Amino acid sequence: MSVAPPRPALLLLAYLAFVSLGLPDGLLGVGWPSISAEFGVPTGAVGLVLTAGTIGYLTSSVLAGFTLARLGVGRLLAGSTLLASLALTGYATAPALTVLICCALVLGLGSGAIDSGLNAYAAGAFGARHMNWMHAFFGLGVAIGPLVMTAMLSTGAGWRWGYAVTAAAQLVLATAFALTVGAWRDRTGGPTSPKRAAPADHTAGAPPANATGGPVGHPARGPVDDAARGPVDDAARGPVDDAAVARHGRPVDDAAARVGAPEPAAMRIAETLRLPAVWFGALAFAIYVAIEVSAGLYAFLLLTEGRGLPATVAGLSVSGYWGSLFVGRVVQGLVAERLGTDRVLRGSLLGMTAGAVLIALPAPGWVSVAGLVVLGFAAAPVFPLLTLTTAERVGRQHADRVIGVQIGAAGIGAALIPAGLGVLLGDTSVRLLGPVLTVLAVALLVAHAAAARRTAAPAG
Repeated sequence: MSVAPPRPALLLLAYLAFVSLGLPDGLLGVGWPSISAEFGVPTGAVGLVLTAGTIGYLTSSVLAGFTLARLGVGRLLAGSTLLASLALTGYATAPALTVLICCALVLGLGSGAIDSGLNAYAAGAFGARHMNWMHAFFGLGVAIGPLVMTAMLSTGAGWRWGYAVTAAAQLVLATAFALTVGAWRDRTGGPTSPKRAAPADHTAGAPPANATGGPVGHPARGPVDDAARGPVDDAARGPVDDAAVARHGRPVDDAAARVGAPEPAAMRIAETLRLPAVWFGALAFAIYVAIEVSAGLYAFLLLTEGRGLPATVAGLSVSGYWGSLFVGRVVQGLVAERLGTDRVLRGSLLGMTAGAVLIALPAPGWVSVAGLVVLGFAAAPVFPLLTLTTAERVGRQHADRVIGVQIGAAGIGAALIPAGLGVLLGDTSVRLLGPVLTVLAVALLVAHAAAARRTAAPAG
């Protein structure tokens, strides 16, 4: 029984799209001193730009999950990438800060829809390895952004050209999405994968028939002996989902595991929002992103002011944290396909707690540095694997909508919790960073356990 791999062209576009998501974040950090000087605004005014971008991101990421079935993934990605390109062009030509803020809102609208749409598609079409690698490319984009802006500033071209170059790259990507709209319609692994008829009702206990009339394994009993049932036409049955193989360690005969199966009937929005797993899952995403962002944002202060390390060592240590996150997604993408996503996800959540505890210990600075590396490496696969397993928690018919809600919750977690933590650390001591990260890591374990208690019928 063969497993059809993702289409190489779509996989490449997904990787490039996540690079493009990270690029603007990297541009702003390096370019803002020049922007604020040209517009004559204080450094703190960057908060207005970030707030506008967050509002747009949250709005579109949530709405994308509910409109994905109507628009289609290809159209959503093409339109959203074009919107991002227009917004970046606005950055490059903005005459005043108010225009820049409006462009940030539009950029957030485009970015949120790209993030939500691609995650929803990848959760059904990609396996654990490619899901992790796709998110690793976001980190690559964040790293490339400062290089692009630095190159523009060092050559005297100015900050506007940094955004202009990125806008042109986004326009090329939007064109590629527009030319491949049809290829994104079917979440199958290959271009020749056929559709198959809807499975028969399993409630009577009789094994359902496949498209050729032969019996297939009942989900409750596992696969039927191939020798006893005779040959089965794999092409007629449709391809096996990479993600299902990664989770269970073998191909399964459940209709939910076949990405070539027909899309489920449309569900009312209220039915989706009534599921407790939706909100526990959203909470898990918010907490996870809060941990990832807070550790990277305040680790430098902890290591210098709280642990007495030199600034150079602290800076390299923070780079090591982000580097471990990138390497972890590349490495654990392979591990998840061998061990299964459930094992890797549970181990990662426990590893995050262990890393946070190391950061919290009143020990020499190298212990906190080790904790940062452990935290980053353990956290690496959590976001992509939580996304990949969404259908297991809420049912396949709700998955696209719920992924949109989860991406929106992640944006809220990235904005509100680190901001509140910054106020807390400023009023008390930066040494509280470790204990707060530990509390959040434990809360993440609890939220994931609650979300894993499925309240919906099996996907499909």
